[in-house]
Amino acid sequence: MVGLCAGATALVLTAAPALAAPASSYAIGTPTNISGACAGQNAETIQAVDPAVNGVYDAWIGCKGIGFAGSLDGGTTFAAPVTLPGSVGQKGGRTWDPAITVAPNGTVYVAFMVSRSGLTYPVVDVSTDHGATFKTAGAVVPPDSNNWGDRDFITVGPDGTLYLTWDYGPSAAAVTTVCPPSGSCAFATGDVNAVLQKSTDGGRTWSPMSHISPGYPNSGADSAPVIVEPDGSIDVLYQGYVVTNVPTDNLTVAYTYATRSTDGGATWSPPVRVGGDAGTMNNTEWWIDGSEALGPDGTLYATWDTQGPNTDTGWLSYSQDHGATWTAPVQVPADTLNVPHVMQVVAGPPGIAYVGWLSSSDPRGYAQYLRTFSTTRGWLSAPVQVSRDFGTGTVWPGDTFGFSALSPTRLVLAWGSAVAPSASTDNIWAATVGVSLP
Repeated sequence: MVGLCAGATALVLTAAPALAAPASSYAIGTPTNISGACAGQNAETIQAVDPAVNGVYDAWIGCKGIGFAGSLDGGTTFAAPVTLPGSVGQKGGRTWDPAITVAPNGTVYVAFMVSRSGLTYPVVDVSTDHGATFKTAGAVVPPDSNNWGDRDFITVGPDGTLYLTWDYGPSAAAVTTVCPPSGSCAFATGDVNAVLQKSTDGGRTWSPMSHISPGYPNSGADSAPVIVEPDGSIDVLYQGYVVTNVPTDNLTVAYTYATRSTDGGATWSPPVRVGGDAGTMNNTEWWIDGSEALGPDGTLYATWDTQGPNTDTGWLSYSQDHGATWTAPVQVPADTLNVPHVMQVVAGPPGIAYVGWLSSSDPRGYAQYLRTFSTTRGWLSAPVQVSRDFGTGTVWPGDTFGFSALSPTRLVLAWGSAVAPSASTDNIWAATVGVSLP
């Protein structure tokens, strides 16, 4: 039996503060359908912002490929959606899993996965006019033919270097899936790994793979969001499954792990388990699990979702020593119902984290929720509902949602939901939220 090399287990810092009396209030704008001009299903949005131009940028699966819509008034209104170049399926190929980031100079990068001619890999599009037009910068072509690839994340460092993580396996034949009727597919077996590549020329060419998760090619890792700190250090949070029965590579249960590179991704620190006491993820979880944010004071925040035999809920933990140790996990949603809780975290002012989740825990269907956390006071509010309408619980909303801070107290969210009168068709909805902190 070969298992995931977990490395060190996190030392638990002081326990999270007790629940504080509700003290934050929210001014929630009217949700806007930003994908309505694209017929068919629109789901799985992801978002980035550029505060310098009040820009909000959303990309999602839809518009016959990967859809995109931008706003230059802080998310109040959006331009008509467009289909990104290189994302329309070709000769039986397909595209999925968009990721997005904004460089310090305002350049917008959108990455997405493609499957073509026996290869699976990320493509990167670029816009130098605040999302008005895009062109394809380049592709991250894999070294192995008939490979497996999935979920990409992209970010940019202070010097403009692009960093892209994705799920990689040398052989697509080794991967088997579990596909629920109202979700995307999860992985039951496979040679799955979290890898990183970087580009110093705007996405035209990419470095060889750096193996983030130890044990390549059977590390059992996927879904690896990436952050670059002001000093260039790279923080990655990934989902690591216990692997059994090599070479069939059965994936059992998973934990969330944090790791760090201080040499541009050449080497990685031993992975630290985050919030192991909260439980595990199972191999039928179809949504993208794990989110990380960096506060202005250097605090790292992590959110994820765990599943039990009849329960499911989301968690928050934070680190104030660059991911070496993490606090005890704090439950975020009030419920533990056995439904998805798609989690995201965004940093606010020093010591403040905003946590959002998309869930069908209400019997009326999917809704978007929000809550504010303080590292010194605990929760500053009960959960609030950002979406006004509920999406049909049997229609897949996507594995992610968009969540960003334009300023320390102004948030923008976007999510997929099939609401009346088109309750069988997803659209992408966006809303602004002003936060009043105590």
